[in-house]
Amino acid sequence: MSDTSPAILPKISLPSDVRKLTSDEQAKLCEEIRSTIIETVSDNGGHLSSNLGVVELSVALMRAFNPPEDNIVWDVGHQVYPYKLLTGRYNDFKSIRTEGGISGFPDKKESVFDSFTSGHASASISSALGASEADFHLGKANHTVAVIGDGALTGGLAYEGLNNAGRLKRNFIVILNDNKMSISKNVGSISRHLAYMRSRPGYINTKNRTEDFLGKTPFIGAGIARFLRWGKRTIKKLLYRSNVFEDMGFRYYGPFDGHNIEQVTEILEGAKLIDRPVLIHVRTYKGKGYRYAENAPGAFHGLSGFDVETGEMNGNMETFSDIFGKKLTELAGRNEKICAITAAMDSGTGLSYFKANFPDRFYDVGIAEEHAVTFAGGLATKGMLPVFAVYSTFLQRAYDEMIHDVSLQNAKIILGIDRCGFVGEDGKTHQGLLDSAYLRTVPNITVYSPAFYDELELQLEHLISHSGFSAIRYPRGTELYKPDYFKVSESAFSVFGDSSADIVIVSYGRLFSVAAQVFEKLRLKGLKVRHIKLNRIIPLDICAAEECLCAKRVFFIEEGTKQGGIGEGFCSSLYQSGFKGEFTLKAVDNIFQPHAPMYRLLEKNDLDFNGIMSSIEDNL
Repeated sequence: MSDTSPAILPKISLPSDVRKLTSDEQAKLCEEIRSTIIETVSDNGGHLSSNLGVVELSVALMRAFNPPEDNIVWDVGHQVYPYKLLTGRYNDFKSIRTEGGISGFPDKKESVFDSFTSGHASASISSALGASEADFHLGKANHTVAVIGDGALTGGLAYEGLNNAGRLKRNFIVILNDNKMSISKNVGSISRHLAYMRSRPGYINTKNRTEDFLGKTPFIGAGIARFLRWGKRTIKKLLYRSNVFEDMGFRYYGPFDGHNIEQVTEILEGAKLIDRPVLIHVRTYKGKGYRYAENAPGAFHGLSGFDVETGEMNGNMETFSDIFGKKLTELAGRNEKICAITAAMDSGTGLSYFKANFPDRFYDVGIAEEHAVTFAGGLATKGMLPVFAVYSTFLQRAYDEMIHDVSLQNAKIILGIDRCGFVGEDGKTHQGLLDSAYLRTVPNITVYSPAFYDELELQLEHLISHSGFSAIRYPRGTELYKPDYFKVSESAFSVFGDSSADIVIVSYGRLFSVAAQVFEKLRLKGLKVRHIKLNRIIPLDICAAEECLCAKRVFFIEEGTKQGGIGEGFCSSLYQSGFKGEFTLKAVDNIFQPHAPMYRLLEKNDLDFNGIMSSIEDNL
């Protein structure tokens, strides 16, 4: 890390600025980028390891391409910090992931350099290919690059994109940023050297001119061209093992050192000259340039902040994810049929405890949520009890699999749905506001939504003995205010307050804590109020609605989408039961929610104490 303020980085706003730098200046630029990212993430939180690993690759992209005329699409998008710094956002970088600041992911609304808004894995190849084809039909002579990591390559969507690109046989460049595994085994230094030689612009230009000349020479020229192609294929088979990319129609080059700017730039310049899809395989190291991240890249993947000098991380409080993972591990000790599944998120979902204690019953399927759900369905049909822990935003990808491969099979699996509701600084691609609504449409599913740790433990234990498809959903972070009168219950709902109340507040999940404070405040004002807490949100217990029939006003509080959510379902049950009063639904409008601290998102959507209190008082 540099001890001085950046000297070169503030002057970089366009790819042409990078191309003017000498080799020594490029090295200094990379140092300044790393220093800026480390300092900023230590304050704001964010993704560190992945960004430190792509600094040189980002510089090489600026040298070889000219965005926004050329399309550069980043898979997942959590590694775009260097790219943002190189595309005119240095002065705004200190605001990254803060309310009103720039996003921690690519965002089309933020900059013309961000050609595609992203936040989920495995989509870059398909979206970039679509952009490339659109430009082709519009007659644009530009280039399109998809940058995808080896982790995202476990997602099936990536292979669907590769397959389609290989069939189109036009220039399209995929960069495989391999920071963990080798995709194909190469045979010694000769193969590596030849891979480099045949990817250089000089070689490709000569090859293209030769093929063009022979193609224009009748009879003999065509025969020579066929002979040369046969000879080349024969030699390649002796020196290389075929890999899946070449089988799908790509020219494969690599692996190369992704931290060698000169070499990567030259390879990319060569790739631009090939009139068919090209895959460039580069190897990088997560956390490069910061020893704590180099030694523990997984731990420094996503952070809430840390001390730069010591590497000590902020926020070591126990979370809902931790409680879920520990309780599941405890239950698995008593039941040998329980197995745990993660989609490359064992630490984030609390399953590291399970993994350490029962490695033979722990499955990390990679970034493949659709497969995870269907895999769980298969395990269940043969008597195992699979539990798939997954973030709410990522479970959206497996909607069809939940219906067809679990519910239709009447398979007993449990979903541990993490990060439900607002998630904060990760922003609009990660907010977990839709699961309650779309799970309502899944036949035969049972869903619980705890507000506190002891509830989560009790409900998870209950679902272990429950028959059929079930889920338990819980928020990011820690539990909130817990009223003295609260008692954990196995029932579908709990009722607190006056049986003859004119006002009823209904809530579930984390917002029970906020609604409880409103309930207490209204009672202090002398109002007769009831508070109903839904423990099981799907299916709704009709008796919960019947508890409201004598009231004049019902206020439903929900940290989820208003359209199609639990509140709408409760409203329907309420009026079908004969309710004659007024019903008010306080929930989140069906729009994408920006990045901001969770408490601010609650405030902005009037779901904090003041917002709910004001809504009720205005109505009264």
